[in-house]
Amino acid sequence: MIVLGLTGSIGMGKSTVAKMFSDRGVPVFDADAAVHRLQGKDGRLVAAIEAMFPGTTGPDGVDRQRLGERVLNDTPALRRLEALVHPAVGEDRAAFLADHSDAPMVVFDIPLLFETGGESRVDKVAVVSAPADIQRERVLARPGMPVDRFESILARQTPDAEKRARADFVIATGGSLEETRRAVDAVIACVSRG
Repeated sequence: MIVLGLTGSIGMGKSTVAKMFSDRGVPVFDADAAVHRLQGKDGRLVAAIEAMFPGTTGPDGVDRQRLGERVLNDTPALRRLEALVHPAVGEDRAAFLADHSDAPMVVFDIPLLFETGGESRVDKVAVVSAPADIQRERVLARPGMPVDRFESILARQTPDAEKRARADFVIATGGSLEETRRAVDAVIACVSRG
């Protein structure tokens, strides 16, 4: 089995690319979806997060905006949260691998792959990338995303140029969906050949 790490900065189109892999029959582990499950209604991390950051949860689980406001500009707090969340996501990832042990290839969709040292747990890395102006336009079009929050998130991510330099594959998303789909197919073909 080849494990392909899929990453990219905010607004680069990584979710769209992950869906393209899935549409081609490649099992995809979505780290963000795992976090949402763990922090959602009845999620197993909700009580621990509330204990760590009082007032950040409610009947539907973690209030992500409220939690983000508490940790985004507080590095020690963010590290405490990550120390809680990352091992739980790792457990989900291990279960995913066990469930797909017969697949020739799987994708780990991990937004902070380089930031968390996750490249050591994958065989190859594909980075999703778009021009900075397109990225900015995409992110600021999201509901509840002010410029300062976007810039704060971006500042905590490995720069796109560095991600591209460290990647085995770069999947450009600044053009048409069909161009992106062809790039995904090329990665699948290349990885399948070994």
